[in-house]
Amino acid sequence: MPTDVLDVRQAPWVNPHGFDGVIELRYPLPEGGEDWALAWPGTRDVWVLVLHGHGSHGDQIFTRPDVRDAWLATYRRLGFGVLSCNLRDNAWMCPTAADDLHRLLAWARPAFGIRDFLFVSGSMGGTSNLIYGVLHPEDVRAMVALCPATDLTLYTDWLRPFADGIQREIRDAIVAAYGGEPADRPDVYTAHSAFRNAARLTMPVYVCHGDNDALIPVEEARRLAEALKGVPTFTYEELPGGHHDSPLFALDLERWLRKYSS
Repeated sequence: MPTDVLDVRQAPWVNPHGFDGVIELRYPLPEGGEDWALAWPGTRDVWVLVLHGHGSHGDQIFTRPDVRDAWLATYRRLGFGVLSCNLRDNAWMCPTAADDLHRLLAWARPAFGIRDFLFVSGSMGGTSNLIYGVLHPEDVRAMVALCPATDLTLYTDWLRPFADGIQREIRDAIVAAYGGEPADRPDVYTAHSAFRNAARLTMPVYVCHGDNDALIPVEEARRLAEALKGVPTFTYEELPGGHHDSPLFALDLERWLRKYSS
């Protein structure tokens, strides 16, 4: 558990989307400035934690129509609270982002009476789920990671040939967040690799990836699936012809939620 207490300011989230009861949480960062998250209490003491994709923000679950319609309505109907974190925008669960989240969860448990967190996210969010899971498995009851990168060293190598576009933007963001190239900070990248620390994923984990993903190649998921082959709590589903967003609709979300929320 973190030894320092996070100073969180709570206020109703003022939004144009018609969501009532959502609380905006703002908290200072150790180096200055602040970050934020959105909390929507439900009727259960099990909450879903949502981490957004690259280029989005902590309100993605509320503002991106396909994600909102596929997931949020199910969470609310089943009574789950939702904690959606901004986490330094495009930080890819770098060390400072992981520390921020660890402190935020330690604050949120007593503040909202939370017993367990179910992590459900895709793309950068799915990548971040896996990284956080190997760093702090004690915080994660179960996890869904859709179309994730499982080793940022290998992923940044794959991204290197792209001179521009979203792939170059992602690579630049990872290197900036991690304070240098993998060759410059090998210990940090290794510690944040789900593939190289797969044995620490002791919670139930579901990974899904399309084999035609042009943004995060399917080899990223296959690598983790091979490392966890035979582990009964690990499930891997690959979608033939699936693109980057295809896994969003592959999981029987309600069944999964019911299984791990009792």
